[in-house]
Amino acid sequence: MSARLTLIAVFSALGLTACGGDSHQDLKLWMSAATRDLKGRVPPLPEIKPFPIVSYDADERLDPFKPVGIDPEKKAAGGGIKPDFNRRKEPLESYPLETLKMVGLLQQAKIKHAIIRAGAVVYQVKIGNYAGQNFGIITNISESEVQIRELVQDSTGDWVERTSTLQLQEQETKK
Repeated sequence: MSARLTLIAVFSALGLTACGGDSHQDLKLWMSAATRDLKGRVPPLPEIKPFPIVSYDADERLDPFKPVGIDPEKKAAGGGIKPDFNRRKEPLESYPLETLKMVGLLQQAKIKHAIIRAGAVVYQVKIGNYAGQNFGIITNISESEVQIRELVQDSTGDWVERTSTLQLQEQETKK
């Protein structure tokens, strides 16, 4: 058995030495010819030029990171019309004007009252009451509509008046 192992080891060594030689000489010559003209040079990095230092004095200038005209209390000092932020809010001011519906009209002692539905709740209002989320005040009540004057801010932050109406809604009859 040991002679057999010795014989296998000898043939393996001869096989490995046969693979070693200059059999790939043509490949090595081609590689050296192909890479002869190549130069491995990296161009230098461009020179970094420092930017000039500019000071920013913001004493009398507007803050570029603060939106202008959003804060109504500061804008009100300029004059013009403005809403009363200190008055007590009425119940219909918690609803957007688009969700309110005029469903009826009452008259008591020559004073007209509109019946306004907000969701599932019904409210009775008269001229001078407030409605909607844009400081809307009821200015007129007729048999077919309620007129409301709202105060909204324009693009410059000034308060402007806008007129809206709530039309009388027809009742649906169930058959």
